[in-house]
Amino acid sequence: MNEVCISRIATATPPHDVHAAFVEHVLGMMEDRRERTLLHHLARKSAIEHRYSYIQVGDDSGAGSVNGHSLYRAGNFPATSKRMELFEMFAPRLLRSALDRLALSSEERDSIGHVIVTCCTGLYAPGLDFTAIEHLGLDPGTERTMVGFMGCYAAINGLKLARHIVRSQPERSVLLINLELCSLHFQDTRAMEKMLAFLLFGDGCAASLIRSDERGLALDSFRAVSVPETRELILWRIGDSGFDMELSSRVPGELRKAMQECGRHLNPDGAIDMWAVHPGGRAILDAVSEGLELAPDKLAASREVLRGFGNMSSATVMFVLERLMRTAQPGQRGCGMSFGPGLTAETMQFHMM
Repeated sequence: MNEVCISRIATATPPHDVHAAFVEHVLGMMEDRRERTLLHHLARKSAIEHRYSYIQVGDDSGAGSVNGHSLYRAGNFPATSKRMELFEMFAPRLLRSALDRLALSSEERDSIGHVIVTCCTGLYAPGLDFTAIEHLGLDPGTERTMVGFMGCYAAINGLKLARHIVRSQPERSVLLINLELCSLHFQDTRAMEKMLAFLLFGDGCAASLIRSDERGLALDSFRAVSVPETRELILWRIGDSGFDMELSSRVPGELRKAMQECGRHLNPDGAIDMWAVHPGGRAILDAVSEGLELAPDKLAASREVLRGFGNMSSATVMFVLERLMRTAQPGQRGCGMSFGPGLTAETMQFHMM
């Protein structure tokens, strides 16, 4: 019997690179000069150079975009309903772009028996699962599962579910979609910790084909690592003005300790060649690298994704895996992990076939 593999991954982002303009916009909102100077310094140290959105921060929003200056006016930020209206407008466009890049053959489309969607930044129904089925011309009876509001580690859980499905139905494939529009949830605040969190997040989508195959990235096993007494460090709630995140500055330190304690389970014989670590921020990657005592180049793919796209919540680790698959050699072993509420690290062992 063949192993359950990721056959390939396609990624897509919105058209506008908003990082530099967004940093300037946020700095302009800061009233205290010292805090503005500090925020500017921390933004430069973030190791992020690009983030993408359908929200245009420049002068001209252009067709198919929304003007950020109009959307996010001090004292008059949009209600949750307006943000969800924009999600319903833009998310299908981004999804179709990723699906077209996945370039499924007729035979591959016919094999798909299940569509899984992970998302924590938008809700509507009929949703993205229906969009995928219609766009690809799949059987209308294709099974669908939504993995919602799990945050950045949802993709690992989506892969775990896909593996279970393919193992029970080896003749069928799973289409996994990870789509997030984080930029729709900028909040009207002057709190430094929240401002720093907003400077991390961008938008993106990954689409993957998971099936029983002789080639690809084989999904071996999964393990959740929950850190005791850290439930309040990452909070994600729906409010009247969008989805509101609280991200504590204690997260990197707690992850560093957790990696030190569980490292022997993640890499028991020191034979892991590839590390697909969710780049939640530079401090997160530094904490994992230090906790697991990794050589500097081991997180190169994660740092590349952080630099080029920022943190795209559940889609991000799939961008990292897509890069690793480009150069991976048969027989190489890997470990993937993403972090989120709990505080929990969802981990995955894999190897290249």
